[in-house]
Amino acid sequence: MARDNSPIVKQSRREGYALHPKAHKIMARKSGIPGVHAHGRQGKPSLYLTQLREKQKVRRLYGLLEKQFAKLMNEATRQPGLTGENLLRMLEQRIDNAVYRAGFATSRRAARQLVGHGHFMLNGRRVDIPSIRLKAGDELVVRPKSQKSGYFTTLDDVVKASTQGSLSWLKSDAKKMTISITGAPKREEAEADINEQLIVEYYSR
Repeated sequence: MARDNSPIVKQSRREGYALHPKAHKIMARKSGIPGVHAHGRQGKPSLYLTQLREKQKVRRLYGLLEKQFAKLMNEATRQPGLTGENLLRMLEQRIDNAVYRAGFATSRRAARQLVGHGHFMLNGRRVDIPSIRLKAGDELVVRPKSQKSGYFTTLDDVVKASTQGSLSWLKSDAKKMTISITGAPKREEAEADINEQLIVEYYSR
């Protein structure tokens, strides 16, 4: 399974955006892009660079590789409605994102790992592919064997520590270790500080 294993804090500094909870503290101490000659490269960004950085920010935020992201963007373009909102909706519907949004993981990277290790069952079948897209009526359940593991025995604490709020399209139960999909994500329920139009413009060049 392909993945980007480059340091998440370094990625966060490059994008000027905390892509992971642990990046907040470090970015408070170290501002600007990483690298010995980084300060010499900074200046007023061009429109192209602004579009590129927004695309990279969102791609890294959701943990996709370039080909995966481009393929998703192509699909979003073919669907009816606003392309940018289509893209964000499909990103939010990924299993790994749903696990994170439910508060079952402290980050999307952690959620991706949980799914990749096969800890969840989707509609009664074990899954280990984080990119599977969920739809209304789907139900994720922690596997009975996994429920006895150290991580999931303390799931209540993980959920309580989560910064995720309630969502209209997803219901979770930490005691039963279930996540139910009740609808489709709305634009306002995705990350607020994403400018999806810049991404659309980047791929429209």
